[in-house]
Amino acid sequence: MAFSLNKIMLIGNLGKDAETRFTTNNVSITTFTVATTHSYKGKDGNWVNETTWHNIKSFSLSDYFKESLKKGKKVYIEGRLTKREYTDKEGIKRYMTEVLSEKIIPLEATGVETGVHEEVPYNGTVSEPDVHTDENEDLPF
Repeated sequence: MAFSLNKIMLIGNLGKDAETRFTTNNVSITTFTVATTHSYKGKDGNWVNETTWHNIKSFSLSDYFKESLKKGKKVYIEGRLTKREYTDKEGIKRYMTEVLSEKIIPLEATGVETGVHEEVPYNGTVSEPDVHTDENEDLPF
């Protein structure tokens, strides 16, 4: 049996508002783009920003997530890469690489003065809560 791994994690900003359509079986498909930026020093010594756009596809998102995925919002996306092919209107075969999202976490602050962030995965996969303990508790020394 061969072992393989297909996992992608992105933090970026939405390039446009999410769009939702429904299949004939009434399953919602929500698509949007996320931009990530990589910075490096160019040959001339100046910083260069290189932006990559990622196509994201999500199935059966709740209305909360559909409404919160707006252009410019910062999000964390976790999922897997897929590639599909299709034929366009001119009969030319095209290929598209997409991220099938498994987890979406909005990273925008919900309370400006408190700095509270909402971290609710859309698919019900809830991560363990961050439990704060006393610093001196359970130290091995």
